[in-house]
Amino acid sequence: MTHYSTIADATSSRAGGGDTMRSRRRGRKDIRHGGGQASMVSSVVNLLNTIVGAGTLAMPSILSHMGIMLGTLLIVWSGCMAAFGLYLQSKCARYLDRGTSSFFALSQITYPNAAVLFDLAIAVKCFGVGVSYMIIIGDLMPGVVLGFNDQANGYPYLVDRHFWITAFMLLVIPLAFLRRLDSLKYTSLIALVSIGYLIVLVIYHFAVDSHASPEDIRVIKWAGPIQTLSALPVVVFAYTCHQNMFSIMNEIKDNSPSSITRVIGSSIGLAAVIYIVVSIAGYITFGNAIVANIISMYPTGVASTIGKAAIVVLVLFSIPLQVHPCRASLDAVMKWRPNRGPTLAPVRPASPLLHAPATRSDHGGQAAMSDGRFALLTTVILILSYITALSVSSLDRVLAFVGSTGSTSISFILPGLFYYKISDPESIHHQRLIKEDDDIDEVSDSEIADSAVTVAGSTASLLSASETGTTLTNNWRWRRKWRWDLEHIDQGLLRKLSLSLAVYGIIVMTVCLILNIFFVHRT
Repeated sequence: MTHYSTIADATSSRAGGGDTMRSRRRGRKDIRHGGGQASMVSSVVNLLNTIVGAGTLAMPSILSHMGIMLGTLLIVWSGCMAAFGLYLQSKCARYLDRGTSSFFALSQITYPNAAVLFDLAIAVKCFGVGVSYMIIIGDLMPGVVLGFNDQANGYPYLVDRHFWITAFMLLVIPLAFLRRLDSLKYTSLIALVSIGYLIVLVIYHFAVDSHASPEDIRVIKWAGPIQTLSALPVVVFAYTCHQNMFSIMNEIKDNSPSSITRVIGSSIGLAAVIYIVVSIAGYITFGNAIVANIISMYPTGVASTIGKAAIVVLVLFSIPLQVHPCRASLDAVMKWRPNRGPTLAPVRPASPLLHAPATRSDHGGQAAMSDGRFALLTTVILILSYITALSVSSLDRVLAFVGSTGSTSISFILPGLFYYKISDPESIHHQRLIKEDDDIDEVSDSEIADSAVTVAGSTASLLSASETGTTLTNNWRWRRKWRWDLEHIDQGLLRKLSLSLAVYGIIVMTVCLILNIFFVHRT
């Protein structure tokens, strides 16, 4: 005898299976094209480590300019904008074969003659951030040594920034020569532990130390428009991780929309929580007297010295995450040739079974970077970074300009423009993707109808076959309308939002450049 619970379970399993069937079938082609091996956890760890860096130290100073309410809203808003840019990148990746996703590959089918500019901007941005990390190491390590041993002044090389930059470069070299981001998941985990210690240090002093007077804390009031706008680029840059998003998508084992959405949501969400906790706790502790580097505000001691050492570990393991996209972008720049003819869509095979897996490069290209070119580019990047870090003691203004252009371009402008262009209903790439999805839907609906008849036959005493089929189909349609992987968003609305994101990026870039040229560095 058939029980009611059995009927409900069968119905639920059939409908639930149909909900994931579309993603599974869409991903089937990708898996057979040489899917990656990275887990979702390692992808979240690497992306989170790319996001959370030395910018965490400057978060409390944001609130001194904007107040707690407005500053917190800006942190959340910037995180949402960064997450939307990452989501658009994941949508763009569907128009490319599995493992070939990159800014260069997208620009080849959208704006082919501007591809070299896009990759050059990414390379410059990543190079500048990597150099800044090395400078931070050179600036902090003498203080770390003195914190543990006040007699270190007797050995001049121990308080020499050049010595420490050279010493840590020897540690960076083997990490920089790793081909896959997934290989850095353990170093990224160590870096996140360092951030965890920083959070504990800030919360500890917040709980133990006396707080700033209420008159010295802005809750709703702000410091003025110039001071408030000057904090905008700091928050925008703090979420920049888009240069590694395509590499993570190429390497992740499960690249279904729901999996990628979870990676994006987890990474951005955790980063936002870290930024909000550190900013509020640090700001209430010191009030408007807070400086850009919060750890320098704490009295010299073992705890603060360990905190400085933790920052050194953090930036040390973050450097390879900048070398990876920088190397890939330089490789694309070297391979770029002007496109003198019309842009043709890359031909996809009719059946994935007939398509042999192609060897991928870390930039998403079909041909892997040769060992010689890989070693040459990595060596050039490291040597130039080393020389620059030794010769320049402060890159504040340079990085302000690089970040104003590079970070806003990577985070907002490029994802918005790429998706708006490639998702045009008249685009041959979009038409091909729609046809594939329609074929998937037809197969899925047919299987759902068949399953409805099967269930109806076994429960004829309860429901007729037609009623069951209607119920299951409606359930399937409802699930297609509301999905946690955001597949229910209307295509036309998404195109408008992507264009709005690009416009937003241009506005942010303009504001940041004007501030850097005429206000922030003028005095």
